[in-house]
Amino acid sequence: MEAETLALAQEIDFSMWGLFARATVTVKLVMLMLVGASVWSWGIIIQKTINYRKARGEADAFDRAFWSGNPLDELFDQVGAEPPGQAARIFSAGMTEWRRSHRSDGGLIPGAQARIDRSMDVAIAKETEGLQSGLSILATVGSTAPFVGLFGTVWGIMTAFIEIAEQQNTNLAVVAPGIAEALMATGLGLLAAIPAVVFYNKLSADSDRIIGGYEAFADEFATILSRQLDS
Repeated sequence: MEAETLALAQEIDFSMWGLFARATVTVKLVMLMLVGASVWSWGIIIQKTINYRKARGEADAFDRAFWSGNPLDELFDQVGAEPPGQAARIFSAGMTEWRRSHRSDGGLIPGAQARIDRSMDVAIAKETEGLQSGLSILATVGSTAPFVGLFGTVWGIMTAFIEIAEQQNTNLAVVAPGIAEALMATGLGLLAAIPAVVFYNKLSADSDRIIGGYEAFADEFATILSRQLDS
């Protein structure tokens, strides 16, 4: 009997593909959903990592240009009204409103400081939306993937016990494959959720630091313009 059990166990394919191929349609759909969520999450992680590194580099380069001592009007003429960098776009928003606030006789339209601040706030809000887009998907995958995997496991184990009852055979070689297929769904759920949670926290912190730098720059720029308004 033991020899037959050992021979039966050796005939069963316990590879990842073998477990997937023997799983029920419901468990297969759960596995495919989790694999898709994992691939989607890694795509967002890689994209955001590249984008954040680029944003930090652009911010550093523009910060050096801003504090180089060159006139602000000259810097604005260089970067233009729609520059590619995020920090430069915030600067351009403030400078555009600054120039619009001047009358034809050279005087300033009342309320210029408030309008400049609002223009830069709107620009920061747009950049914030772009930086944080996709992070909610990581949060969703991180919080739901384990439960989706658990659903697949429960369904798979239920199906395995039904088959055991129908065959009236509690031999481990008969029970093990069904349980292994079911537990694979939980493993895939954790495989999708753990990186999503880890990188969501990291990327959220990176995003907050970048946005904080934009806000600090906007405050400094507003202070410089305020001195010119008061002079």
